[in-house]
Amino acid sequence: MPHRVTLIPGDGIGPELAAAARRVLDASGVDFDWEVQDAGEGVMAQYGTPLPEHVLESIRRNRLALKGPITTPVGKGFRSVNVTLRQALGLYANLRPARSMQGVRTRFEDIDLVIVRENTEDLYAGIEHMVGRDAAESIKIITRYASERIARYAFDYAVANGRRKVTAVHKANIMKLSDGLFLESCRAVAAEYEGRVEFDDRIVDNMCMQLVQKPELYDVLVLPNLYGDIVSDLCAGLVGGLGVAPGANIGTEAAVFEAVHGSAPKYAGLDKANPTALILSGVLMLRHIGEQDAAERVETALRGVVAEGTHVTYDLGGDAGTRAFADAIIERLGAAPAVAS
Repeated sequence: MPHRVTLIPGDGIGPELAAAARRVLDASGVDFDWEVQDAGEGVMAQYGTPLPEHVLESIRRNRLALKGPITTPVGKGFRSVNVTLRQALGLYANLRPARSMQGVRTRFEDIDLVIVRENTEDLYAGIEHMVGRDAAESIKIITRYASERIARYAFDYAVANGRRKVTAVHKANIMKLSDGLFLESCRAVAAEYEGRVEFDDRIVDNMCMQLVQKPELYDVLVLPNLYGDIVSDLCAGLVGGLGVAPGANIGTEAAVFEAVHGSAPKYAGLDKANPTALILSGVLMLRHIGEQDAAERVETALRGVVAEGTHVTYDLGGDAGTRAFADAIIERLGAAPAVAS
């Protein structure tokens, strides 16, 4: 049976990236049945919302989605489609690997980190209001249930993927109740994995410093929502930026895989954008559905093209377009021996 996947092209450069990722994933030999659904700025006039209900229903039905970048207005306009997707579909775990790639210029080498971010509460729940005319208040919600759930996801991921350590990141020295509860929950879950996975914890500001100074000491990081958003971008910076950083949002009933960078509308339609992040998000999707061999071949082919540097986009130092970059990956995939899944 083919894997039925909701494909959301997104805004700006999204449709070009989605087309490239789709072609590469189809070339992997895995049988996909793509259900294309539009969301974002382009559907506001028709539906009055950037995320129509039929798009959510498509994801619920298929249980898988691959999503291009969608514009989020700053300070006004509609609410983030990404946040709405996570809350509406119960996508409680945000997975953001950060792994060095030969051919991508960066100050760091041999980075191999995995960020596991709680996706449903904390300040990102968006519970805020004005206090009079000149002040605003946001409410931070941390629950034992969500904290233990994300900690268990991080430890299960570590066990399944042969990772050595999980580090809980918090600010419990100041927010003793909310972050204190998160840390307490992580410690309780860690006790269940004693002897299999090492555990430690770090205060978030110190964690940021240590990631820049000695990232090799860390492996899987588990964080509340807001810290996870910030630290995952920091880790992406260690490996070359958001253009090479994949992402996944995973729940019990559905999973959405996405590039985490913006929609870059000024580059839309120019065939210049780098599809690496969305292709690597497709690799995460392949792993999620059990197509491990195909995932390995796609990632190896992409890394080979980037390392060679001949058919890469301008941001990677080349002059290839989005489509030509995808063509080069597909050519490498065709040259590689097929492996039965």
